[in-house]
Parts: sequence; structure tokens; C-alpha cells
Amino acid sequence: MRSAQRRDQGHDRGQRLCAARRRGRHDTGAVMTEMIATSATRSSLRIHRLDNVRVALTDLTAGTRIDDETGSVTLVEPVRRKHKFTLTPLAEGDTVIMYGVTVGRAAHAIPAGAVITTENVAHATGSYIDQDVAPDDWHKPDVSAFKGRSFDGYHRGDGSVGTANYWLVVPLVFCENRNIEVLRECVSDALGDDPHRRYKQLARALLRGEKEGAQEEQAPAIERPFPNVDGVRFLTHAMGCGGTREDAQALCQLLAGYICHPNVAGATVLSLGCQNAQAKLLQDAIAARDPNGTRTVNYFEQQALGDEESLMREALTAIFDGLKAANQVSRQPAPLSKLVLGVECGGSDGFSGLSANPLVGAVMDRLVTLGGAGMLAEFPELCGVEHELKRRCTSREVAQRFQQLMDAYTQHAANVGASFAMNPSPGNIRDGLITDAMKSAGAAKKGGDSPVVDVLDYTEPLTKPGLSLLCTPGNDVESTTALAGSGANLIMFTTGLGTPTGNPVVPVLKIASNSELANRMFDVIDFDAGPIIEGTRTIDELADELLGLCIDAASGRYASCAMRLNQQDFIPWKRGVSL
Repeated sequence: MRSAQRRDQGHDRGQRLCAARRRGRHDTGAVMTEMIATSATRSSLRIHRLDNVRVALTDLTAGTRIDDETGSVTLVEPVRRKHKFTLTPLAEGDTVIMYGVTVGRAAHAIPAGAVITTENVAHATGSYIDQDVAPDDWHKPDVSAFKGRSFDGYHRGDGSVGTANYWLVVPLVFCENRNIEVLRECVSDALGDDPHRRYKQLARALLRGEKEGAQEEQAPAIERPFPNVDGVRFLTHAMGCGGTREDAQALCQLLAGYICHPNVAGATVLSLGCQNAQAKLLQDAIAARDPNGTRTVNYFEQQALGDEESLMREALTAIFDGLKAANQVSRQPAPLSKLVLGVECGGSDGFSGLSANPLVGAVMDRLVTLGGAGMLAEFPELCGVEHELKRRCTSREVAQRFQQLMDAYTQHAANVGASFAMNPSPGNIRDGLITDAMKSAGAAKKGGDSPVVDVLDYTEPLTKPGLSLLCTPGNDVESTTALAGSGANLIMFTTGLGTPTGNPVVPVLKIASNSELANRMFDVIDFDAGPIIEGTRTIDELADELLGLCIDAASGRYASCAMRLNQQDFIPWKRGVSL
């Protein structure tokens, strides 16, 4: 809802803040963590005492001698940073152990000191289906520094607290996407809120053959008409009709999660009229989540209204009436227990499981200790660590539901000729994540170590404090979309390769696994976990800093890079297709 000038000022300030935060993380201090007990000069590490591979922290040449806790090994070939090499000879069929769990099986004999690749190692897991639950051995982190802390949020009638305040405009079917885009353009123009003004100026300058900035237009400062509203968010999607009735039901459940989200004041819904995703399905889903009707929702059916102008006039009137009502709510202090943290990873690399993911897990543990809630998603990226997660479940019923959903997802994938082994992307593999189990063992670190109190199926709302598991695909945007739909009011997103993903209604903070990425793609990275790899900061030190940044973002004092770049990604999951 800012003017273009205010946004540019905020963008510049945000860049300076990001740079200052990065500089602050390169202070002195020795690393000594549960996973990495090493000096800054060490070239490789073994993560767990049971591992039979080490991770290269720097590029290593053939012939390099590596001293390990159990002896020494000489590299028989070069090893690039982030990749793994064997500590002992492996025969065909031998298991590859990393993070203390099975992450693969040797496809043929591999000598000691050789690089692990997709040619010599195949995906394999060693999960223990009947593992007993034992959640009581968790040691809570010290959160004394955060006792009594609060964030400034929007208190809703249902008792939830938002970290933002949006009005939502959504279509029930893809046929209305064009009308949603027209509304987006009209509302943005009326509010002086064009996020792409700078690029439009650049395009005009290039067309005229002028030097960039030669005749840059200065947007007039526009006073925000609704200062307590963070904006209007317009969703589009490719669903609502033509698929199965299950798809339509899932879409309406997801949209209900967004409309009833603590960051949303109310919504305007466009319907064509004849689609599978009928308005009644959405109304029933909203009533289940918001039985007291605390959200204002207006429905407009194009086939009933007739001409397009009538539809647009009615919808625009409802949007601006909604903004006036939403503006009556202002930020007020709220306890940290009202934060619901969703965790996600995308564009992961060989360092993600060593730095960014366990760092986010440490923040999750702190929030849970403070009475807050969190969700760990991406079920294909929990493959191979099911036994660890089941052991952390607070009851056999919770553990059994996790196993049932994992089994059902596996079967869905098999029905279309796929498997979890196909999850790692070319970028993952290129940067050291060779198998899905290897990727999963690192990805699960985002969930920290706290007990698992609940397991949610896709679109189910979170209802309990503590850590819950949410069934989603590994697809970055589909999973982030689902985390918001189930009630996350803040999302931490780790990346080793860089991704600009954001969400329409939830602040998304990007955490880089390495400092090279944080510096190269500074405009999409909010926090640098690289000093953990470099050996200059500890996970505990950075976890306190990152939780502080979360509080600032939840209070509206810090605009995430994804928000400044207007990243509003929304993709519903068509179940059984996506890994």
C-alpha cells in the first residue's frame, strides 16, 4: 500500500539492513556445535560418529590426506566443496551413512577417498517402522533472553494474531484469473502501489535508446489511505474445474485456510458459476474454520451478474469497503506463543543440512519452548528419517498417522510411475545432494529436536502448540502455499543455491546456507548462515539473532526481501503428482 517512492526508500533501507546484518555475523567467535566441532581452517568434516563419509568444506585435490577421528584417508580424486567422499572402501551393496542414518547404497565397489556420485551410489533408506516413541529426552534450549518478549501483531476475533493485515481477492476457478488480474491492476493504480515501476521505466528507456535513469520519473508521494493495511493480495491458480471432485474440495479447503488466516482481514471471491469448486464448498470450509464468522467474505458470480462491468463494479466496491474495515485494526503487543512458524527449503545445496537447516531447527526449538507452534512439511524430504521423527512423536497415534500419510503419499507417487528417489533436482545433485535420503536427512534438521505433537494432512489447520508435521510435496511453492494455508504466520525458507520464492499473505525469510550465496544474491537473502560453515559463529549464537529477526518481521519492523521484491507465489497441490 506504499507509494512507489516509499517502497524504493524501504527497499534501500532493507538492503542496508541486510548488509549490516551480514557484516554483524562475521564477528569473531569459535564454532562448537553438536554437528560441527571444527576450526575455521579445517577442510572437511564428519557430521556424525557413525558416518562413513565426510563433507568437503573447500575444494580438495587428489592426493590430499584427510585425518579423521578413526584414522586417515588419501583422496583418490578431486572433491569439490559440498560433496562427500568415502572414509573406507565400500563393496557393492554396502550402505552409505551420513547424519548417522542410511542415505544410500553402493552401486558398485568404491575405494576409500572417492567421491560419492549418482553413478556409484543409489538412493536407499534404513527407517525403522516399529520404532517406539520416546519424546521425553528432549533438552529445551535456553530462552531466558526472550522471556517477556512480544511482537506487534493484528489480534483477530478468533484469538489468533496476524503478522500482517491483508485483504484477499481470490478466484474459485481459473476462468476468473483474467478478472483477478484486471482487479489487481485497477486497485494497484488507484492506491499508487505499482511494484514494477522501476522496471517499466527501464523498459521505456531501452525502447528509446536512452541511458538508464536519464529521464527517470519521480513518482509523487502518495499518502497511504489505509495505513493499518499491508496491502491487497490477489491469488490466481489453474484449478477449480476440469479435475477431480477431490481436487475441487482440496482447493476450497486451501482457500478457506487463506481467507481465515490470521494475516487476512477478509476476502472478495470471484466465481464463474458452473465450475466444480462451487461457492458452497468454500463457504462450508470457511464455516468449519471460522464458526463465529469473524471474517467478512463477499462472493460475486459472473454468470449471475451478467456483464463484466457489473462484476468489476461490485468487486471493486467490496474491496475498498473491506479495506476501510480492515484499517480499523492496528498492531498491538502479542506474546511469542502466538507465532506459528512454517519451515521450508528450496534450492538446497551440500551445506544446507550443515548450516541453514539446523539453524532454523534451533529457532524452531526456541519458539516451541516459548509456547509457540511450528510446522515441518515436505514429506518426500523426510524419507529415510521417519524412524527419528516417529520416535519424537508424543503418542503412538501421532506416529501411526505420520506413517499412514507417508505410505499413502508413496503409493500416490507409485501410481504415476514416480518415487521419492526422484526428488533431488539437477541443482541439488550438482551441489552435493546425491540421493533423496541424503537430502532428507539434512532437510529434516529444520524441525529441530522438540517432540512432534501432531501430524496434519494437506490443508488441515494447525491447532496445537509445539511442532507438527504437515503433509506437502517437496515442490517449494506448493509446500510454502500449504504452510500458509494451515496457519503459519511466519515462514523461514532455507536455500543454498538461491530462490526468490515468497507468499502472498505470510512474510517469508530466506536463510542462505553459505556466505557466497548471501553476498551474490543479496537482494533475496535475509540471513546468512555461512559463518557456521566458516567456523566463525555458532548455531546457538545465530539462532538467537535469527529469532530476533523473526520478531522484527512479525512486528512489521522488517520487510523481508521476498516482500520487497513482490514475490507472491501461490500454487495449490494437485495430489499424487508432485514430489
